[in-house]
Amino acid sequence: MNSNHYVIIVAGGVGKRMNSPLPKQFIKIHNKPIILHTIERFLEADSSIQFVISLHPDYIEYWESMVKEYNFHFNYQVVKGGQERFFSVKNALELIPRNAIVGIHDSVRPLVSTDTILRCFRETETHFSAIPVVDSVNSLRYINEHRNEIVDRSFIKQVQTPQYFDAQLIKEAYCKDYSRKFTDDASVYEANNHDMHPVKGNSENIKITSPIDLIIAKELLR
Repeated sequence: MNSNHYVIIVAGGVGKRMNSPLPKQFIKIHNKPIILHTIERFLEADSSIQFVISLHPDYIEYWESMVKEYNFHFNYQVVKGGQERFFSVKNALELIPRNAIVGIHDSVRPLVSTDTILRCFRETETHFSAIPVVDSVNSLRYINEHRNEIVDRSFIKQVQTPQYFDAQLIKEAYCKDYSRKFTDDASVYEANNHDMHPVKGNSENIKITSPIDLIIAKELLR
């Protein structure tokens, strides 16, 4: 049990690519919303985790009614999400104490393993950050108007969440102005002159962004 273990669940999206009236984090898999599957993974790893849920303002009331409907009890606070993921995380970090270790996770990655969660937490205690990565299994090419060449995939890793940080360092990093180059929390952290520490992720930890991902997740969550 770790009283300084916090997790931010980023759930501010509206799911335009899913052909669903609900944002994808609220779509049900096996009669349970994806976001609740995701949170359960963390609670299985450490039931003392304190959560901050970043939600689109239009869905905060829906979230509260959903938690009651499923009789879902855990330690959380809610913040309003921003126009970009950067601002959703920035808002959530305001509720994280500086002496904590904080993981930042996509709400639509319900297949993260408890091993990945605990590994990231442990490595952050020593290295101040941890980013889960997996090998790239596809052949890769670099293509632009001047070049078209194979890329050595042994040097390429696919980046996942949760991305873990010393809370004080990531809070300082998020004081920077927003840039379109910030595609995840690691990129914000590195822009503040910190090195990311890669750790082993789990290959089934996919991000559900399209209907085909939903089909895969349904099978893996059986």
